[in-house]
Amino acid sequence: MIDKFLRNPQFLPEVFETMRDGLMVVDNEGYIQLFNRAAEEITGYKREDLIGKKCTIFDCDACIILNESKSQRDSQLVKFGAIYNKECRIRSGDGRSVRLLKNAAVLRDDSGDIIGTVESMTDFTSFYKKEMELQDIKLELRQEYWFMGLLGKSIPMQKLYYHIRNASNSEATVLICGESGAGKNLVAHALHKLSRRKDGPFIQMNCASLNEQLLESELFGHKKGSFTGAVSDRIGRFEASNNGTIFLDEIGDMPITMQVKLLRVLEEKVVELVGDHKPIPVDIRLISATNKDLNNLMNTGKFREDLLYRINSIVIKVPPLRERREDIPLIAFHYLKKISFVNNKDIHSISSPAMEILINFPWPGNVRRLINALEHSAVTCKGDTIEVSDLPDYLVHEKIHEVSENHLDRERIYSILSQCNGNKTLAAKHLGISRVTLWKKLKALGLE
Repeated sequence: MIDKFLRNPQFLPEVFETMRDGLMVVDNEGYIQLFNRAAEEITGYKREDLIGKKCTIFDCDACIILNESKSQRDSQLVKFGAIYNKECRIRSGDGRSVRLLKNAAVLRDDSGDIIGTVESMTDFTSFYKKEMELQDIKLELRQEYWFMGLLGKSIPMQKLYYHIRNASNSEATVLICGESGAGKNLVAHALHKLSRRKDGPFIQMNCASLNEQLLESELFGHKKGSFTGAVSDRIGRFEASNNGTIFLDEIGDMPITMQVKLLRVLEEKVVELVGDHKPIPVDIRLISATNKDLNNLMNTGKFREDLLYRINSIVIKVPPLRERREDIPLIAFHYLKKISFVNNKDIHSISSPAMEILINFPWPGNVRRLINALEHSAVTCKGDTIEVSDLPDYLVHEKIHEVSENHLDRERIYSILSQCNGNKTLAAKHLGISRVTLWKKLKALGLE
């Protein structure tokens, strides 16, 4: 029954009318023969005003039906019989500029000759405008606060930018220290992009992500049959980064035996594939990163002293977010615009009480956790402004807990000082702290 229905010539026009994408059929000379309802809505033209007229009426800047001479089809369309996802701009019936994503296919008769073209169109004007807005925002940020993917105008960040510029002029090894989520990978990318090796490869590896055998294979490569699962020869990441930069993240988690092999690479500038003893010369610059105290690891025998002194010729410390609180509004608004766009929200601002909580939170997890909190807030936000009620619960509870603790400290210290007639030395002894610590607490609590 359905086959009979499909063969009905009246069936196709009905299908065309239900399509969400615009559809247009043009004959061999460029005259419009079919124009569906969606195409009317997209272009602003009525079909009765278009049927029988040339398709050049749209003034398309990338016509795929007729070329610049308006007489022949796009050679790519003729050669391959179809074109997919081609961006173009047309002039609508009311004079607007409309951005379209087009797909087209030629129609042929039984002899194989082209008799026309069918074209579908999708309006992505609003998407294009939003993308342009994001590009403008990025450009604006880059001019004032943006440095090679890092965002911030605070003094700690200005110092970081200075150290990156200096280190990028050197070939010495760099050790990037900082907490998780602070942006150590962005620093590594910046060092590479500003160095003389910027045209070479940038290869990265997380030393904590694999066991020892797989880590060795990833870094040095292996020969076929060198271990179970080695079904073919494989190039290692050291060799792949030749004439470029290799970035070893979480180097503090590298096993001791691997540390010995890494030391040899740095000293002799050669690598050996697992299962092979032929040395392969490599010209690399090593950048390492860690969120651990390598000196403590060295003192406990978990990190080699000789390797530490080979990888830390230059040490760059990435400041945690809590040490650059003045950057939090800048970072929050930057990522909020991106998050709003992805979630199809129209969020423009963050209320003052909500921003105060964001600024005062200590942010273990740093920028990565801030982004996570903003994603949560954007999803729960019902209007165009993020309020305190939209923030993750842990942010609000942390603030309440902090206020409560401060209140208890204030009451206890005030009581002890009263009992000691204001004698700070005696009060400090009662509290079990030094006089200097008491002075700092008084200053922090506004009890000076």
